[in-house]
Amino acid sequence: MALSLCDDTLLCNFPKCRAKLCGFAWVTACSHAFCDQHGSGEFSRSPAVCPACSSTLSGKLDIVRTELSPSEDYKAIVLAGLRPEVVLDISTRALAFWSYQIHQERMYQDYTLSRAEVQVKQLEKMLNQQNQSRELDLGAMRGEISSLKKVMEEYKRKYSEVAERLMERNRQYQKLQGLYDSLRLRNMVVVEREEPARHPHHLLHPAGPAGGFRPPCSPRPSPPFLAMGPQGEGSLFTGLELGRPSAFFHLRTPAMERGRAFPQDH
Repeated sequence: MALSLCDDTLLCNFPKCRAKLCGFAWVTACSHAFCDQHGSGEFSRSPAVCPACSSTLSGKLDIVRTELSPSEDYKAIVLAGLRPEVVLDISTRALAFWSYQIHQERMYQDYTLSRAEVQVKQLEKMLNQQNQSRELDLGAMRGEISSLKKVMEEYKRKYSEVAERLMERNRQYQKLQGLYDSLRLRNMVVVEREEPARHPHHLLHPAGPAGGFRPPCSPRPSPPFLAMGPQGEGSLFTGLELGRPSAFFHLRTPAMERGRAFPQDH
């Protein structure tokens, strides 16, 4: 089965084009082929120069625009009448053109491969350097993490010690608070017990036999309660100085009266 035009290996030799040749192509005497677009643009100037090898193309047949897929009639007549050696010579030159194109393409592919290999080596070298740098950074980070872990463990230990101290202080505080509360309650009980002795109610508000007001006893030494008066009757206030009524209401502080014996009611 015949190959189609677009399945061949001929490529445009114009730099940075490398399009597959199909339809019409420009072929030069220096064995280069160009697509119709670049060939028409480059070879329209005079003198024409090959864009691939910079050769001057001044001959009449140095540049030929050829149809890559000729008709059957053209194939039947183009070499008709030529001697076999001419036909073989033309075929040999045509095959040499294809061989040169294939060789050129192989060289280009080898050059591209070598450049790609160089780039790959450079990238691998750069990648190795970056990996080494990352490994160094990673090792430094691991060391920093290890040191931070040690610092964190130290802080945890200190925190545990402080927490234990705080708990001990709280226990001591609770104990002291309990002691303080018990002592305060005991002091309040003692004060409540001592308060009536310090401020006796029968000194401040004594009451008589009938529930009336009874004046407090004089701090002076009192005579016997039951003494005979001039009429011979027992009088409770006999011997008191009636001329000084303020003596009945003269009060003393509890501290002053603490050592004095109070008279007992009979």
